[in-house]
Amino acid sequence: MNPLDWSFRTAFAVAAAVAAALLGYAYWSQFVGGLEPCPLCIFQRVAFIAVFVVCLVAAIHAPRGIGRRVYGVLAFLAAAAGAGIASRHVWLQSLPADQVPACGPGLDYLMEAFPLAEAVRLAFTGSGECAEIDWVFLGLSMPAWTLVWFVLFAVGAVWFGFRRRA
Repeated sequence: MNPLDWSFRTAFAVAAAVAAALLGYAYWSQFVGGLEPCPLCIFQRVAFIAVFVVCLVAAIHAPRGIGRRVYGVLAFLAAAAGAGIASRHVWLQSLPADQVPACGPGLDYLMEAFPLAEAVRLAFTGSGECAEIDWVFLGLSMPAWTLVWFVLFAVGAVWFGFRRRA
């Protein structure tokens, strides 16, 4: 069966399952594989959680008409935010070694020492630890793969949220 022909409910259920699987792998990589997430990795996980929640609720609700568009927009926004974060991460990883920002404090320290808005701003500027590449699959780092997945989620959200079925 062609995935582009899936029903709204099926597409959003599959998207929720994929987001959950990607989150599961991220946590497995951290707790079993020993890969410590940098601040940008944490924010990408938050975006995946948002995609998962929106897609799960959309699949359970399976609305008609305008409701599909609302869920499509919400899923798109969550995926677009994740794509923006992942893009910044990939950019940091592509910098020459002499242009990589110095390593900064961890996210836990930032959250304790600064107001939330300032901590988030500082985390998004990235640091040297965000430029490290500890994992590669088919030539792409983990942030590059998350960027691919966020783009797929965003395109799928628009496709299934806004298409008209015969």
